[in-house]
Amino acid sequence: MNFKEIQEIIKLIQKSNLTEFKLKDGEFELSIRTEKYQSGKTTQFVAPSTQPMLHMQPAAAPVSTPAQAASPASSPAKEPQATLASESSDDSSEYLPVRSPMVGTFYRSPSPDKGPYIKVGDVIEKGDVVCIVEAMKLFNEIESEHGGRIVKVMIEDAQPVEYDQVLFLIDPKG
Repeated sequence: MNFKEIQEIIKLIQKSNLTEFKLKDGEFELSIRTEKYQSGKTTQFVAPSTQPMLHMQPAAAPVSTPAQAASPASSPAKEPQATLASESSDDSSEYLPVRSPMVGTFYRSPSPDKGPYIKVGDVIEKGDVVCIVEAMKLFNEIESEHGGRIVKVMIEDAQPVEYDQVLFLIDPKG
């Protein structure tokens, strides 16, 4: 295992809720304990399936709260903002997400010298490969569970992804 791979593992552990991580590959052993680690206590790891959604929702709430507090007439200001929020959620609710089935590094193309599997505007079928998620030197092709037109790419190329994180939005109407 090289230094860059160890750095990637450390970055992924820092972004997770893990307290301790151990890896053994032949004679190579890696053991990492985070500041959350407390000796003598055992914890059980549960995959954070709803964590990405929890991060997205609070980000929208603080943005509207200061604007409401800053406006002199608070009750008229709340109504238009509530209308805008419901309209935007209706727009995104018609799109189907393609989610990451694992933690790893997101890649849009099969190799650096080739083009991306899909682009915004492409029409795909159910089962088409849309990207790759690299986990522990394994490149896993991610297939779409839905058919339709690609509306939005939710993450930049070569960025770490969490389990169940939305990668793409698909318009099923095509």
